[in-house]
Amino acid sequence: METVDYRRLGLVPGDRVLDLGCGFGRHAYGSLRRGADVVACDMGRAELAEVRSMVAAMRRTGEIPHGAAGTAVGADAGRLSFADGAFDRIIAAEVLEHIVDDRTALAELARVLRPGGVLAVTVPSWLPEKLCWALSEDYHAPAVVDGHVRIYTLRRLRALLRAAGLAPRRHHRAHALHAPYWWLRCAVGPDDDEHRLVRTYHRLLCWEIERRPLIAGVIERLLRPLIGKSVVVYAVKQPTDAADAPRRVGRAGRGHRTGGRSARVADGGGGHGSMAARREPNRGVGVPA
Repeated sequence: METVDYRRLGLVPGDRVLDLGCGFGRHAYGSLRRGADVVACDMGRAELAEVRSMVAAMRRTGEIPHGAAGTAVGADAGRLSFADGAFDRIIAAEVLEHIVDDRTALAELARVLRPGGVLAVTVPSWLPEKLCWALSEDYHAPAVVDGHVRIYTLRRLRALLRAAGLAPRRHHRAHALHAPYWWLRCAVGPDDDEHRLVRTYHRLLCWEIERRPLIAGVIERLLRPLIGKSVVVYAVKQPTDAADAPRRVGRAGRGHRTGGRSARVADGGGGHGSMAARREPNRGVGVPA
């Protein structure tokens, strides 16, 4: 289950993609299948090990197009170990709400994004998140270590992106059917995975994700603008001179690269410090926190 729309991201084969706070790799895998060179970053060792294993399995089964490559590294969102302009596309899905110094994290993302490149950032939508906080203090920090530390409005998120030197463009919401699940979790206790109502709704979400029934799709589209659990904003790093503008067209025309050119790691790719990322239960279902 993915939150980012790759068409709005503008992803094409051969793009260099950073998936910051990748978790178990849902967007990294989606980018790889579309022919990108992907660097998946997280501070969770188990998550990084799972991503490496999955990428190797995808390679064996032929799911990764020729010329695409994927790697997983530890990274500190406030001090990324990549060169300036290393990436064409960056995905930061459900990460910023965990980071105390979100301004520094966004400044770093802007630094490693090339001029003309696009960042897709997703955070919990204001209304669903506000209700979760109201229903339970155990849903967020400080009760939860590395939990959500703030609630974003769309206006605030756009302002932060502009302050980082990025130009916000389109936005959309996602996962409307998941918002009631989290309200229910908060109402009965966020850690009570075995509550009958929670388990029942969880099975409903599994059915919706796996079967994609028409009626569920219709309900999702109708409710998404109102209670979509996540909001996604796409922001562009403005070209610094006229020479940067044609790069995008040239890359799209080349298709897959056959070797060599990937995101440069300035100091070997090791992570420093800690990038907060709450590890939610039921990861296999892909229910966004």
